[in-house]
Amino acid sequence: MENIWLYAIGAFTAFFAINNPVGNIPIFLSLTKQADGKRKRFISKKATFTAFVIVTGFVLLGKYIFQLFGLTIPAFKITGGILVFFVGFEMIRAQQSSIDNQTEVDFNEGISISPLAIPILAGPGTIVTAVNYTTTASYMDMGIIVAMFGLIMFLNHLAFISSEYLVRFIGQNKIIVIEKIMGLIIAIIGTNMLIEGVKLAFF
Repeated sequence: MENIWLYAIGAFTAFFAINNPVGNIPIFLSLTKQADGKRKRFISKKATFTAFVIVTGFVLLGKYIFQLFGLTIPAFKITGGILVFFVGFEMIRAQQSSIDNQTEVDFNEGISISPLAIPILAGPGTIVTAVNYTTTASYMDMGIIVAMFGLIMFLNHLAFISSEYLVRFIGQNKIIVIEKIMGLIIAIIGTNMLIEGVKLAFF
């Protein structure tokens, strides 16, 4: 029983380190700044549920998916790194950003799938972590991994739906500053993923 708890804590810690709910709040605020409260809740539910389904699929079928399509970890990291970099680049751009220019009328709820669900919530790091945990895992271990990631997604959902209170508490101007800083950090994370993928592929 003790080993199960240690395994669960280890999985939770690994997912939390990669997918920090508090760290994802500025990203969510940036992507949904033109959405009202109802839309934000819908986007949060859809994004976290989609990410949960994606990661659960890789937990159960990850090895077979990689083999079936001939996918490699380096290619996955390189592609994911490019996508994450683009998200960060959009966040630090000026007013001309395609994300920033959306209005309430033409606001695209598709951001709940991309880039929010993937690659932000269910990115290469998260998926690779899930697959690594299941290489020699039993069905019980897989259940624990799915449950821990589900808990992380629930925490993300709580953080997202509380984002409006964060705006009121901190202030819009400070949120903009945080958004730009987070955009830079996300772009660097994407670049790091790309470098790791290139290293794995060629060195």
